[in-house]
Amino acid sequence: METLKKWADKLRSETWILYRASKDPDTPWVAKVFILLVIAYALSPIDLIPDFIPVIGYLDDLLLVPLGIYLATKMIPPAVLEKYRQAAEGPDQESSKLGTVGLILVIAAWLLLAALFGYWASRFMKPS
Repeated sequence: METLKKWADKLRSETWILYRASKDPDTPWVAKVFILLVIAYALSPIDLIPDFIPVIGYLDDLLLVPLGIYLATKMIPPAVLEKYRQAAEGPDQESSKLGTVGLILVIAAWLLLAALFGYWASRFMKPS
């Protein structure tokens, strides 16, 4: 259980490092977009595979999020990543902002998807 807690703390720390690195001007825009998607998926209450499906439902959380974090760290220049890893060891003043921003982004994304679905449904499901 202790190993699992350490792993979760490392994931949380890496997510925070990615968030901060995404604001750095030296981070490529492709990496910034990918980081946003990874963080939004990690915070999203809706998963690719629903959690109520036994075993498989949790695999996306256990595989996709860490894989996304790993790939995002490979897209960021090493100097930028190291700068934010060192900063992560210090006090954290912005951590509450991350949760709020993430929540807003996830809600906005799902509202946009719902609006697009509503538009699609209204266009293609009109009674004749």
